[in-house]
Amino acid sequence: MEESIPSLSARLRTGLSGGWQTTLKLLKFVVPLYIAVDLLKQTPAIDVLGALFAPLMGWFGLPGEAAFAFIAAFLLNLYAAIAVMAPLDLSPWQVTQCGLMMGIAHNLLVEGGVLGSTGTRGGVLTLCRLLLAAATGLLLEGVHRLWTG
Repeated sequence: MEESIPSLSARLRTGLSGGWQTTLKLLKFVVPLYIAVDLLKQTPAIDVLGALFAPLMGWFGLPGEAAFAFIAAFLLNLYAAIAVMAPLDLSPWQVTQCGLMMGIAHNLLVEGGVLGSTGTRGGVLTLCRLLLAAATGLLLEGVHRLWTG
């Protein structure tokens, strides 16, 4: 029995429709997060909170304000983290550092729950991801310092 293959135009319509739906879903939380962080930059609040996180984030060569992006990545997803990072004026190296660490440890609540539902120790694996992200970030910062002198 021969299956019919959808036409190119049907596949394009399906792909574009799915892409548009995904874009709309992402915009619903990316744009508000971006605006919120950009507005916070205009107040002393982000400086105060950034100073609170500065010692920890300094280990990774990042400003304290980058902690907001990590919180978004850990609790939500990478798209939310990007929305938070965009208005922070990070250098290309700092964006790379954030991306590497967040790529290892993101969406921890959902993925930890999924891991737990499979019979594994979701909490232990989530902690491992956090520790691996921190170790990788420290290693990259060390290499960056050696490279830049």
